[in-house]
Formats: sequence, C-alpha cells, structure tokens
Amino acid sequence: MNTRIVIIPTYNEKENIENIIRYVTGLQPAFDILIIEDNSPDGTGDIIEGLQKEFAQLHMIRRTGKLGLGTAYITGFKWCLAQGYEYIFEMDADFSHNPDDLIRLYNACASGADMSIGSRYVTGVNVVNWPMGRVLMSYFASKYVRFVTGMKIHDATAGFVCYTRKVLLAIDLDKIRFKGYAFQIEMKFTAWTLGFKLKEVPIIFTDRTLGTSKMSGGIFTEAFLGVITMKLRSLFRKKRK
Repeated sequence: MNTRIVIIPTYNEKENIENIIRYVTGLQPAFDILIIEDNSPDGTGDIIEGLQKEFAQLHMIRRTGKLGLGTAYITGFKWCLAQGYEYIFEMDADFSHNPDDLIRLYNACASGADMSIGSRYVTGVNVVNWPMGRVLMSYFASKYVRFVTGMKIHDATAGFVCYTRKVLLAIDLDKIRFKGYAFQIEMKFTAWTLGFKLKEVPIIFTDRTLGTSKMSGGIFTEAFLGVITMKLRSLFRKKRK
C-alpha cells in the first residue's frame, strides 16, 4: 500500500475540491487523500463521493457539521494511523498550499526530519495576495509564539505539514485542546517538547482565488491566549525517552 496520505478538511469548497484532488492524485511519488468533510451545504461532499468512483486512493469521512479544524485533523490522524500510513500530511483545499510542495515536505521527512513544516517565514515573508494587515498579524503571531515558548520555528501557525507516524503515535491526540488557529501551534509545540526534529521547508503561500476564507478574529484570540496556557502545561510534560 502507499505510505503517504494527505488530509484535506473541507467546508464549502465546491469550487476547489475536484481540481485539488486531480492535482494531488497526479503527483509522483503517489499520495493517497483523506477528505474530512463537514457536511458542506454547497454539495462538496457529493462531488467527492462522485470522484471516489474514479480514484481508489481517495477516501472521505463525512461529519455531521462544522466541528472545527483541530477536530477534523485529529479524526484524520486517527484514521490514517489505523490504516498504517507512515507519512501523514495536512493541506488546505483551496490551492493556497502548492500541491507540488508535498514532495518537498515528504523528502525532508524521508531524509531524517520527524516533522516538516511548509514555512512562509523561514526565508522572509513569502505570502501572495493577503491584505497587509493579515500578513502582519500572522507574521507577528509566529514571533509571539517563538518568544513565549522558546520553540525555534519561524512559522508556528503553518497548516502545511508532514508528520511521520512516530510523531503522531507519541502525541496523545485526545489531549490536544485547541480547535482553531491555535491547533497548529499546539501540535508543533507538543512534538517539539517531546524531542522530535522539526524542519521548516520554505514555501510560497498564495491566498485562495475561489471560495471563502474560514478565518475569524476569534481564531486569533484563541491562539494569543492559549499559547501562554500551553507553555505552562508543558512544564509538567516529560520528554520521550
């Protein structure tokens, strides 16, 4: 079986979903796909279901509603681990993450990293088509996380990631608390405090051209307040042997 799988959460992504599936399934080396579909009212799930007849490597878990990014990925992680995958990726459906970079993230882990991160900020600011206010908020959020936690990551909020199987097995997924923007920070911080090797891979992030962004002010508030709590909890966490 294939050892690589990409988890893509979806909610109202009918404009993007077929194109992203066709692109990813055409990559070499091959990647399987798991869609976590949150009962999109625009029919995204029905499009995916139709494409499953064409692509044997396309899987889908339908949920009852919009339950949060973090819970979508946790659901996906557990399914992928149960199926025996070795390299498990996070990626957005809207082409803000270039699917070609999946290969670079995979190569980083295959070459020794335990977790690779598609980083917008490791070589400067590589973001296209975002309003300046959003760029600054994202950039300084990662600076804030780096300052509070001591984690040497330039893009702590990045959502384009490759996890090796051993990282996800070592993390108690049921104890990951955040559901929104801060989920990405918590996963990286937990892996780092457990002593895993995290490697940033420079990417260019391009804002979506189709569909609607799911970001909100409340997501940033969760991240800002949650980082301090997360750091305090980590003081009582033991590193893996």
